[in-house]
Amino acid sequence: MDTHQTTSLLLGLAAIVILARVCGALARRLGQPAVIGEVLAGLALGPTLFHGAVSDALFPGSIRPLLSALAAVGVAVFMFIIGLEWDAKLIRGSGSLATTVSFSSILVPFGLGMVLALYLMDEYGTGDQTAFMLFMGIAMSITAFPVLARILTDRNMTRTPLGMVALACASIDDVLAWTVLAGVVAVSGAAGAEEWRILLAIPYLVGMLFVLRPLLRRYVARRPELRLTPAVFAGVIAGLLLSAAVTEWVGLHYIFGAFLFGVVLPRTGTDRLRSQVHDRLGEMNGTLLLPVFFLVAGLKVDLSELDMGGLGALGLILLVAVGGKFAGAFAAARLNRMPVRQSAALAALMNTRGLTELIVLNVGLQLGFLDQDLYSLMVVMAVVTTAMAGPLLSWLLGRPAVDGPSKGSAAPGTQGTSGASGTSAAPGAPVVSERTAGAVHTSV
Repeated sequence: MDTHQTTSLLLGLAAIVILARVCGALARRLGQPAVIGEVLAGLALGPTLFHGAVSDALFPGSIRPLLSALAAVGVAVFMFIIGLEWDAKLIRGSGSLATTVSFSSILVPFGLGMVLALYLMDEYGTGDQTAFMLFMGIAMSITAFPVLARILTDRNMTRTPLGMVALACASIDDVLAWTVLAGVVAVSGAAGAEEWRILLAIPYLVGMLFVLRPLLRRYVARRPELRLTPAVFAGVIAGLLLSAAVTEWVGLHYIFGAFLFGVVLPRTGTDRLRSQVHDRLGEMNGTLLLPVFFLVAGLKVDLSELDMGGLGALGLILLVAVGGKFAGAFAAARLNRMPVRQSAALAALMNTRGLTELIVLNVGLQLGFLDQDLYSLMVVMAVVTTAMAGPLLSWLLGRPAVDGPSKGSAAPGTQGTSGASGTSAAPGAPVVSERTAGAVHTSV
């Protein structure tokens, strides 16, 4: 890099950090997750406003590849932390309710999304019709675990039965969505000329789960006082980057490798260590790298020439995304005899998409599943569905109390242990720590 590029990059990064922090704080003041403000900041700097004059001045073309590289690192770290915080106990302790709601809230919007893709095919379709339909189904099915967890934390609902069921549902949704997306990437030929490499993903997955994970467990078991030394921290960072590089090389995408490395790290006896890793990586990632990702994502969104046809397509996208997710979750909750108000609240929470949706959309744009115009409309959908979750919860359950959960947040069959307020978890349910519930708090 020459002096001009270095100066432009440093000034651009400073502008991103300041704008993201200010817009995130404003969003929180309005009762929204900070990610809403940060995404809107990225959109404001893109070509939608002033035909890109602001972005061209602050971020000249010479530094945009560097920003994209930083954004990729930020997304990899984010996915690693999501994998690190993913807890199978949430699923095991939630019974059949969470599993039923999760599958229903994925299958219904997935099917509707594929039908919508058929309608949008002529205007927005890409070369591979099957990949386009499958990807639209996935994009409609996403629930963002970190944003949902942050909403529950802000409302003091993480230890309520409803909150714990919502976390379990979102956890299952995460795994299902990433698995289906990996399958679509694998069968679409996105690996290019070296498609044979995708076959290596299977032995890699087996090695990570059945070789590396047991070895790490033994390592931790022999060191009960294991601390986050510089050597351990370097090993964690190198591991997540290497895992991300492998899945990118085989043709899956680097997000899967980063997520998988977080999943295989030991859980037993490592609470303090994982908390330290989360804090060190999460703070820098949420303050610098993820805002860069929001900017890079915003630079690809152009709504300046949106016409009535585009508005109609956006209306259909919102109808399918919101209606499909809500109907699937609500119907499954009611079939499990959850009260109407709590079923509606759970369905509203499952409609939260946030940063997870943006990552999926960027994968689709990068691999050619989406074109530029449809990508822009889908980003709007992600923002709208995330922004509406908080107000809907307030309407259904009342405004959050300062020192307790919202009234009416208990799920059916749990009042015997929680009393009238529903502040305790159901018997046998896993305890959700505030750190887990507020995962990646700096980015949501």
